[in-house]
Amino acid sequence: MSQQTHRDRLVELRRDLHRHPEPAWREFYTTCRIVDELETIGVDELYVGPEVLAEEERMAVPDGDELGRWYEQARQDGAREDILERLQGGKTGAVAVIERGEGPTVALRVDIDGLLREESMNEDHVPMAEGFRSEHAGAMHACGHDAHATIGLGVLEAIKDSDFEGTLKVLFQPGEERVAGGKPMAKSGHLDDVDYLLAVHIGLDHPTGEVVAGVDGFLAVNHFLAEFTGEPAHAGGKPNAGENAVQAMATAIQNLYAIPRHEDGATRINAGKVGGGTATNIIPEQAHIEGEVRGETTHLKNYMKERADRVLEHAAEMHGCSVELSSEGEAPSAESDEDLVEIVHEVSTDTRGVDNPIRRDTLGGSEDATFLMQEVQQNGGLAAYVGVGTDHPGGHHTSTFDVDEDSLPIAVDLLSSSIREIASKRP
Repeated sequence: MSQQTHRDRLVELRRDLHRHPEPAWREFYTTCRIVDELETIGVDELYVGPEVLAEEERMAVPDGDELGRWYEQARQDGAREDILERLQGGKTGAVAVIERGEGPTVALRVDIDGLLREESMNEDHVPMAEGFRSEHAGAMHACGHDAHATIGLGVLEAIKDSDFEGTLKVLFQPGEERVAGGKPMAKSGHLDDVDYLLAVHIGLDHPTGEVVAGVDGFLAVNHFLAEFTGEPAHAGGKPNAGENAVQAMATAIQNLYAIPRHEDGATRINAGKVGGGTATNIIPEQAHIEGEVRGETTHLKNYMKERADRVLEHAAEMHGCSVELSSEGEAPSAESDEDLVEIVHEVSTDTRGVDNPIRRDTLGGSEDATFLMQEVQQNGGLAAYVGVGTDHPGGHHTSTFDVDEDSLPIAVDLLSSSIREIASKRP
C-alpha cells in the first residue's frame, strides 16, 4: 500500500467519525463503525459493549431517554442493528486482539467519545469547508478522539501485516471526557495479562512533527454532583417558612473556593455548572452544583474531595437543607515508565514526519487512561502515555478544534513501530 493510499484511508475513516460525534456512553454509531473496520481487518478476538466493561464501575451514565435518543440517531445514521443491540443501556466500546505466537502482551488504549458543544460554522473551519462538520447538533469531536479511534485501527492493521511476535490488544474506550470510562475498562479483566500499555493523545499543544514519548503531570480528578433540597414557601407572604436551597448552594460555592491550597503540590476546584429555583416569588427548594476537584497527586485530590464534601454538607445544614453527593467521574494520577519512554523516543527519531522528538512533557490536566496505566503497573507491567503533535487552529474543547490529518500516519507509524520494538526488546 502506498503512503498516499494509507493516508487517504485514515482520513476517510476519521472524517466519517468526525461527522458522527457521540458523548460519553452514547458512542453507538462510533462503536458500530469501529466493529465494521475490525471485521474488515480481521482480528483473532473481538469483544464489544458489556464484554469490555466492569458494569459496577460505570459512572455518569445518562438516563434512559437520553440514551434512547442517541441510540435511535445511530440507527438513522446507518449503524448496524446486530451491533447496536449489544450496546443497549449505553454499554459502548470494544477490545480487539491479534495473536502472533509467543511473546509479550502489548496493549494500546484509544478513547472514542466526543463533546457536548456546537461545532463552528465558519467557512474557514476545515470540517465546514470540506463537508465533514458534525451532523449532530450540539456535539462535536473537539479533542481529537475521532483521530484516536482511527489511529487505533491503523495500528491494528499495521501490526497484523508486520513481523510482530506476541499479542496485541487495542482498547477502544468510551467515556473519557467524563473521566467515567477508564475505570470500567481497567477493571474489566482485559488488562490482567497485559505486560506493556501505551496510551495516545493527539495535539496537546504540540504541532505536527513533534512527538512526546512520555507524558506526565496528570492531575487526579473527581467530578461531583451536589443536589440540595430545601422547603418551598411564598417569597413575599411567608419567606420565613422556607428553607432556601439556592442560598445553601451559594454558601457552598463561596466556601469551596476558600479551601486552603496544600503545601505538597497543586490543587484545583471549580463549580462549573450551577442552578436552582423555579420562579422569582418562590423560595427555591432545589439547587445543584456540578463541579470538580483536582490534585497533582491522588492524595492531593482526596484532600480536596474530603474538604469539598465537608463544605457542601455544612452549607446545606447551615440553611436548613439537605444535600445528596455523588461522584460523576474520577481518575488518579500516573507516571510514564522510563523504559517504555526510552523505546518510544528512540523510535520517534526514525519515524517519517517526526522532526522534533521530545522525551517527556507534562499534561497539566486529567485523563482516565491513568486507571489503565495503574492497573498494568500494579500487575507488574509498564505503561506510558504518548503525545503525537498536530497543528490545530483552535485549542482543545473549542468550537474550531480540528487536527492536521498528516499527523494520522505519523501516529500509526510511530505506535506500530514502538509496539514491535517493545515486543522484541521486552524492557
